[in-house]
Parts: sequence; C-alpha cells; structure tokens
Amino acid sequence: MARLQDLYKNDIAKAMATKFNLTNPMSIPRLEKIVINMGVGKATQDKALLEVAADSLGKISGQKPVLTKAKTSVSGFRLREGNDIGCKVTLRGRRMYEFLDRLVSIALPRIRDFRGVNPNSFDGHGNYSLGLAEQVVFPEIDADKLQHTQGMDITIVTTAGNDDQARELLRHFGVPFRQPGAKGGPGGRP
Repeated sequence: MARLQDLYKNDIAKAMATKFNLTNPMSIPRLEKIVINMGVGKATQDKALLEVAADSLGKISGQKPVLTKAKTSVSGFRLREGNDIGCKVTLRGRRMYEFLDRLVSIALPRIRDFRGVNPNSFDGHGNYSLGLAEQVVFPEIDADKLQHTQGMDITIVTTAGNDDQARELLRHFGVPFRQPGAKGGPGGRP
C-alpha cells in the first residue's frame, strides 16, 4: 500500500471526521482520482511532439496515456476535427496516492522560486487544479534528452462537498499551499 494511502486510513480520516464533525464514515472527504493532461498545440504541425509528450507522461504517471482528439475544427489554428492534440491519464487507487506523494515531496520542491501552490484554485465542488510549466521537475524525465519542454495540468478530484474540506484534506496530504501574504510566481509577481 502507498505511504499516503496508509496515512489517510490511519490518521487523516480520523482528523477530518473530528474537525468537521462527521459521524458517517462515507461522508469523510477522500481522493477520488487525479487527472493529468498535456495539451500539445504544436502537434498539428509535428506529430513527433505528441509522441514525446505521451512518452514522458507515461514515465511520470506509470500508466499509458490516452490521446485526446480535437472536438471541433478551427481554421485559424489549422485544426481539424478528430486530430490528435494532446494526451491525458486518469490515476486511481495506489497509483494515484504514489503520484501525489511524488508530486508533493519531489516535484513541487524542484520548481525554481517555488513559494507554494495557489490556495484559491478550487472549483467550488472540492476539486483542485494546478498547472506545471515543464515536465522536467519530475525525476523520471531526463532533461538532457529533452528537446521540447511541455507543461501539464493536474486536477485532483475529491469527494469533499466544499472547498474548505478539500483544502484541509490536501493540507493533511502535505500539499504546500502559499501563505496569504506571500507573492506568487517567479520574480515576485502575483
């Protein structure tokens, strides 16, 4: 069993039930899935970029990604309906907890000028989204062999009913939220 999964079963579930006064064990917020998405906009001109992105996403997640297709045609972007334009992976169970553990303890601290993730990126239903500018923060990716850096969107889906419960759940898992007075991005930009 994954380290964070053990932590959730032994400690976090009890702490969440106590803090939010939840008596039913099924009402305690938990992680449902993690979705990692890489949109490769330049894939319409160069199919090799999509293959490289799918390969790196497979190394990061430990699971083969699904290629995503364009839903509509947009002539301004030279895009046809049905073209491959990205890849995504949905993680559940043990792989989900292992990925979250690697994200929190290894990948996020490797980001240059990192001051924490945005605590306001919840969608109102207890789901959290964050974007990474490049995939080289994960140790599975060899930066020397990479010609093109690719960003990714990570969505953590929880069963929490509201954002406060989800924020507390992720805080227990060790997600480093930015402090209210700290500025955000590199160079002190908000």
